[in-house]
Amino acid sequence: MTHLWVRAEQRANEDRTGLMPIGAAALIGAGLRVTVEDSATRAVPIDSYRAAGCEIAPENSWPDAPADAIIFGLKELPEDGTPLTHRHILFGHAYKGQPAGQTLLKRFRAGGGTLYDLEYLVDESGRRVAAFGYWAGYAGAAVALKCWAAQQRGGLAGPVSTYANSRALQDELTAELDALGTGRPTALVIGALGRVGTGAADLCTAMSVPVTRWDMAETAHGGPFPEVLAHDVFLNCILARPGTPVFVPASAPTDPRNLTVIGDIACDPDSDFSPIKVYDRTTSWAEPALRVHDAPPLDVTAIDNLPSMLPLESSEDFAAQLLPSLLTLPDLKAGVWGRAKATFDSHIERI
Repeated sequence: MTHLWVRAEQRANEDRTGLMPIGAAALIGAGLRVTVEDSATRAVPIDSYRAAGCEIAPENSWPDAPADAIIFGLKELPEDGTPLTHRHILFGHAYKGQPAGQTLLKRFRAGGGTLYDLEYLVDESGRRVAAFGYWAGYAGAAVALKCWAAQQRGGLAGPVSTYANSRALQDELTAELDALGTGRPTALVIGALGRVGTGAADLCTAMSVPVTRWDMAETAHGGPFPEVLAHDVFLNCILARPGTPVFVPASAPTDPRNLTVIGDIACDPDSDFSPIKVYDRTTSWAEPALRVHDAPPLDVTAIDNLPSMLPLESSEDFAAQLLPSLLTLPDLKAGVWGRAKATFDSHIERI
C-alpha cells in the first residue's frame, strides 16, 4: 500500500498545505494510506484530516516515518545536514545552481533518498501540473504596493502577515493607498500571461493601479528594456532559466528612472539566470523591502513564500491542481513522477 506522509512545515510564516482533507479522503478511498502530522500553524485544523480518515502523527516526526513512506511537504527541510533516506515531495529549489540546493542534493545522495520536486512535476508537454503561481503574483503585487506606499510616507515597508482571505488584503491595501492622498503608481508586469503574472495584474487592477502587461512577445528581442525604468513599480513574474534576458541591469539604481520598487515575485536571486541584477538575497516577512539605492529610492521585495500570506485560498487552489497526480502515486515509474525522478537523477549525477 502506497503510504503518503504529510509533514508539518518547519519554516516560519508557512501555514500552507498541499493536501486538503477532501483530497486526503479521495486518496484513502483510492487505496492509499495517508498520515498527516499535527501542526501548530497549518491553516487547516488537524481534526479535519482525522475526520477524513487520516492517521495522525506528532509534529515533525517524519524522520522516523516508515522507510517506504513518501514524505510530502511544501517548503525546505531543516538545514541540519542529515542524510535523507526517504522519498520526498517538496519544492527543492535545487536545479538552478543554488548553493542551498546543491547541499540538499548531497543530502539525498548521502542517504539514498529521492526528491520529487514540485516545480518539476510536469505533464507530457512540459507544463507544470500544479503551482501556487496565481496567489504568489497576487500577494507579491500587494507587497510591492505596500513598499511604494511606505516610500511615499518617507520610510521603508514594515512587516507583513497573513490574511484570512483576499478580500481582507484588498480592503487593507485600498485604505493604505487612499490615505496617501496621491495618485496610484504605474506598474509593469512581465510574464503577464502566466499564472503568476495574472495574479499580479489582477491585484493591480483591483487597486486601480494602471498596469502594463508584457509577456514573451514584448521581451523576445532580448533587451535592453527602458520601459521597465519608466514605470514606478516593476513586477517580475518570469522564472529564471537559461536564456532569460536581463530586465533590470546592475546600472539601474543610478540610471535615469521612474522606477522605485521592484517586486521580484519569481524570487530566485542566487540563480545565475536571475533577470534582476541589483540585489542578491531574498527579503523576509519581517523586513519585506531591501533598499538598494537611496536617492531616488529603489527598493526590492523578494519573499519566497508569498502565497502563505493567503494560506487557505492558496492551499485550496494548489491542492486541487495536485490531487490528480497524487492519485497516481502507486505508479512512481510513470507519468509526472517518472519524469520528476529522471530530472532528479540527472542532477544527482552532476554532484
